[in-house]
Amino acid sequence: MQAGHILLENGAEIFRVEETIGRICRHFGVETVNVFIMSNGIIVTAGDEKEQYFAKVEHIPVRGSSLNRVAAVNQLSREIEENRYSIGEVKDCLDSIQQMPGKSKRMMTLAAGIGSAAFCYIYGGSLRDSFSSFLAGLVLYVFVLEISKPYMSKIVANICGGALVTLVSIVLYHVGVGENLNHMIIGSIIPLVPGVAFTNAIRDIADEDYISGSVRMLDAMLVFFCIAMGVGFVFTIYSRLGGIML
Repeated sequence: MQAGHILLENGAEIFRVEETIGRICRHFGVETVNVFIMSNGIIVTAGDEKEQYFAKVEHIPVRGSSLNRVAAVNQLSREIEENRYSIGEVKDCLDSIQQMPGKSKRMMTLAAGIGSAAFCYIYGGSLRDSFSSFLAGLVLYVFVLEISKPYMSKIVANICGGALVTLVSIVLYHVGVGENLNHMIIGSIIPLVPGVAFTNAIRDIADEDYISGSVRMLDAMLVFFCIAMGVGFVFTIYSRLGGIML
């Protein structure tokens, strides 16, 4: 259950969670195991030939993704099948994975800036536009880490994030740092886009996990809508004050 909790909490697909729980249970002698996974919950029943059954339900809050933890659990499950660990050692390994530190704030902020600049360039922006997106991406992720995550709900955070990058891009455009405002904004909002959640939603639906896939898809679409609201709000004010219309 703990392995499934870590996987689901950190953005793994439904089939991967089911497969991992089943694999670990069977390796340690559980004869019958049934796993039902939703996007925010796990139900497991397990039993033996004496018809002694164990059942557990656990709620998993919807969070972001931490693929390093997902990769660590996947690697652990392979090593379990190779008989490298006892059940006590597996528990210790899962505890250490659960407490695995994430990337530093500086690293995440720098990565957001580089990602924004790269996508701006890919979508047709110039080097000056990419530099502007880099700066906007840095400002955005400082806002995400220091303000939106600790103090805001997901809806408000994404609306404010979309508005912030648009405002920063407009300022950089008017001071002459960037050349193409649309490319600057497109690149700058990339750190907010829930790419992993959207991809996993499609994979879950393709694997016929329609409930979990629909929930994840709805969550991703809500983020897209909130980002668009933030961008549109700033652009509406900007155009009414005499700015350009894209």
